[in-house]
Amino acid sequence: MRADLRPGHRLAGPALVIEPHQTVVVEPGWSLEVSRRDDLVLRRITPRQRERLGKAADPVLLEVFNNLFMSIAEQMGEALRNTAQSVNIKERLDFSCAVFDTEGQLVANAPHMPVHLGSMDRSVETVIRANAGKMRPGDVFMLNAPYNGGTHLPDITVITPVFAPSPSPRLRGEGRGEGQQRAQTSHGQGRDGGHARPSAQAPAPHPSPLPASGEREPEILFYVASRGHHEDIGGLTPGSMTPRATTIEEEGVYIDNFKLVDEGRFLEAEAQALLGGARYPARIPAKNIADLKAHVAANAKGVAELEKMVAHFGLDVVRAYMGHVQDNAEESVRRLLSRLEDGAFRVEMDQGSWVDVKISVDRADRRARVDFSDTSMEQPNNFNAPEPVTRAATLYVFRVMVNEPIPMNAGCLKPIDIVIPERSMLKPAYPAAVVAGNVETSQIVTNCLFAAMKALGPSQGTMNNLTFGNARYQYYETICSGSPAGPGFDGTAGVHVHMTNTRLTDPEVLELRYPVLLEEFSIRRGSGGRGRWSAGDGTLRRIRFLERMDCAILSSFRKVRPFGLEGGEPGQCGENWVRRNSGTLERLEGCDQTVLDPGEAIIIQPPTGGGFGPPGSDRR
Repeated sequence: MRADLRPGHRLAGPALVIEPHQTVVVEPGWSLEVSRRDDLVLRRITPRQRERLGKAADPVLLEVFNNLFMSIAEQMGEALRNTAQSVNIKERLDFSCAVFDTEGQLVANAPHMPVHLGSMDRSVETVIRANAGKMRPGDVFMLNAPYNGGTHLPDITVITPVFAPSPSPRLRGEGRGEGQQRAQTSHGQGRDGGHARPSAQAPAPHPSPLPASGEREPEILFYVASRGHHEDIGGLTPGSMTPRATTIEEEGVYIDNFKLVDEGRFLEAEAQALLGGARYPARIPAKNIADLKAHVAANAKGVAELEKMVAHFGLDVVRAYMGHVQDNAEESVRRLLSRLEDGAFRVEMDQGSWVDVKISVDRADRRARVDFSDTSMEQPNNFNAPEPVTRAATLYVFRVMVNEPIPMNAGCLKPIDIVIPERSMLKPAYPAAVVAGNVETSQIVTNCLFAAMKALGPSQGTMNNLTFGNARYQYYETICSGSPAGPGFDGTAGVHVHMTNTRLTDPEVLELRYPVLLEEFSIRRGSGGRGRWSAGDGTLRRIRFLERMDCAILSSFRKVRPFGLEGGEPGQCGENWVRRNSGTLERLEGCDQTVLDPGEAIIIQPPTGGGFGPPGSDRR
């Protein structure tokens, strides 16, 4: 009984200490001592005999590691959200975090932004290729280059290698003075500058230098990465989402393999110079720097958690299960492919271009060919989507089609061959503009893929990218509509879907941080496309400005109605308006920009998806 124990009393487990309101269990291998303050102190006295785990896949441990890897990415996301300064990351959650293996292949991610997650591996591969033999513990790199794994310039990816816990031993004959000299020459700019600044030429393939003579390269175990949409990265308009850009230079600061942290030292002056040195520089680099530090902190959380996992399970087991979770995802997709049929679809766009896909399934070999060869060629506007964006959409669609709780990772694409022609709208070349390709064309590719498989009706097919700002403020948001209908279900009103998985900024935060007033954000009842199953209803958003602001809208399906599928009716076209102080309504194009004076308002009415199945047919 607890009343019989006095300070200094000791018990060895197994034992029970019974109190009026609780029972304290002393397990075998533990001891209990009553402190001088009459507290009960438990200590382990027998070292834990840790079970040795094998590298062969175990079904139970496979599920454990699936969730462990995803948990690390989720913890990274929370760290990024909590430490970021911008509304875009902290409130809208326009960011993604993921874990990658030694070769840069995606292992697991948090349920963040599909368009980010399916393309980040190309950014990691770029950093690996460009810095082979030169990365050291404490180094962190960043890029946004659309031709080297990026999506569009506002999305900055920060990548951190995870090294073996202890440094590799020096080779015989390597002196202390030599090591000190090497560290000094690398201080600040990195061993060879560590980055490629924007240039007038297309990015060239990166070399793969050998380690310095007499030096053994530290072992890299994994990589972690975080990608966030920054409120402004320069370009023609505040918010860096101009509809008028025709070259990548006009969209903002181009960043390719820039060393952001050199062996633990954040290169703030060098980052400031990069952000301010472009032809159209970032408007408030201090905001970018604050968010970049949040990226670094988030990655550090991922590194720490992976190191804990290795310490607990052992490196060989962790590496083995990184492969097992990818193999499991691959097998899940193969089972899906054994049931799929061939399909094809084409989606027309407002600009007169189109996305065309043909899916050919080899059910015996359980493989698929996804062919975009008949898609429009590279466009003179900015609706060109970098190749990783199309890969991201394809990965997302096939992952959604798998009705199993697997992480979205590199294994999902192993049985899928994606064909994208060079210099097409889905694989542009430098210096083609791409800012709308990431947000608009990606949604159209997603709709096209689902339609080719007759699996899901269309969404609104756009993100309705609204930006506004001046010298002091820059803001960006995507505006939701209804979710798609599908076989057996109606869509839902007013939610973000597919390649965007963000929130809209809370009205209180929007009006606190920016000189605007949200006059209306409502659901337009009955606006979803009709069918046997109807698409979700759309929204209406009206924002009044309290200061003079530049305002831009990047949007789609303002001329072409979102299609219906399997006999469903098309959805409604979207509309963009400006309400002037005179009381007149001025219609804006789908991709347009203007200036609003204090008291004037922007009105966005997103399109709605089409119905699935003929209206009035039996819903059973």
